[in-house]
Amino acid sequence: MRASTGKPVSTDTRLRHGRVSLALSFLVQGVAFALLVTRIPAIQDRYGISDGLLPAFLAAVPILAGVGSVLTEKIVVRVRPRVVLRWAQPVVLLALLGVAAGDQMWQLAASLGAFGLSVGALDASMNMLGVRLQRAYGRSIMLGFHATYSLGGILGASLAWAGAHWDLSLLVSYLPVVVVLLPAALVGSRWYTDADADTDTDTDTDTRIPADAATSATSAKSAELAKDGASSVAFKALLPLCLVMTFAYIGDSTVSNWSAKYLQDVLGSSDEVATVPYNAYMVTTLLGRAAGDLGVRRFGPVAVVRFGALFAAAGFAVVALAPGAWVGILGFTMLGFGLCVLVPQCFAAAGRMFPDASDAAVARLNIFNYVGFLIGSPLVGALGDVWSYRGAMLVPMVMILVTLVYARSFADGTARYGGGHDRSRTADVG
Repeated sequence: MRASTGKPVSTDTRLRHGRVSLALSFLVQGVAFALLVTRIPAIQDRYGISDGLLPAFLAAVPILAGVGSVLTEKIVVRVRPRVVLRWAQPVVLLALLGVAAGDQMWQLAASLGAFGLSVGALDASMNMLGVRLQRAYGRSIMLGFHATYSLGGILGASLAWAGAHWDLSLLVSYLPVVVVLLPAALVGSRWYTDADADTDTDTDTDTRIPADAATSATSAKSAELAKDGASSVAFKALLPLCLVMTFAYIGDSTVSNWSAKYLQDVLGSSDEVATVPYNAYMVTTLLGRAAGDLGVRRFGPVAVVRFGALFAAAGFAVVALAPGAWVGILGFTMLGFGLCVLVPQCFAAAGRMFPDASDAAVARLNIFNYVGFLIGSPLVGALGDVWSYRGAMLVPMVMILVTLVYARSFADGTARYGGGHDRSRTADVG
């Protein structure tokens, strides 16, 4: 790889730049997603969406995101993940702006459709690059990327709160954010790296398969190898990680969708206090992920996953048994520390499990992100209506405990995580 000056760029520098630029991408995605989901009431009012129709719109986004993840698995056979990410992120931001700028139902449907498909491509390609970078570094860095996503979520939620507090229109709230983040994402995309490519060009036409007719034999061979890699991802082996991913997002969606209602309706808190649990959850998610890579390096991924599962289950138990609002807030805070490690470690484990087909493994695993999101909120709501909301909190608790059964799926002897050391790194990078 060469810089714009024509001078060679060292592998160390390329990986460091790739790490920073990918972290920026996670941050931008966190901001964009938070801005959408935290202003749903305003979107509903703008377009006159009935309460009965709203769930259909909300479900469409994760469903289309799953489709986008599936398509990304097919696309990266020929186009490098960094190219997919480079163009998916601007589409996400422009689709967010489209939600704010429209005033007719078809415009909302088109914008949410574009948002869902591009989010699926974005999530899959970001984590593909993260897995590749972690493999190149030879030590756990995946939680750090997801920590920047959590930071972006906090920033996005704060911006959404400011827009609602000052009664700003969606367009006025979203436009300045997109104006700042879109150029930043495009500039940062120059330094995306697939980490395993020794000689790359940083152009948008960079593909896995050469276009030159003189290299058509190599092209066909490369395509065949990529397809063989994808077919080597055995779903039976990936299934434990898929279940853990689903359970983690059921827990996450329970907090995001039901924490405020639980505090008000079950624990009798005020409106103001009811906003605290989700904020506390987001902060502890950020803190847990920021420190999580150190835990993986010291104790290994299996120990970290077990600790996270036990701590999250304890958090749900505290919520279910809480005698008052502040004990309930403590439980939701514990959930942030517990759940935060599970999803990044699922992606990292998939990359280790299928080192020659990590892109396909990540894309397929990513689908269960949206499965959990779709199941979580309706499940807790239905159980709360027919049983009790306290009892409903015990169901995700049991699911998270099932993670302990699959904890060994996160192990990999060749990575040599744990024991106070990592394996020798591919490159001496920061």
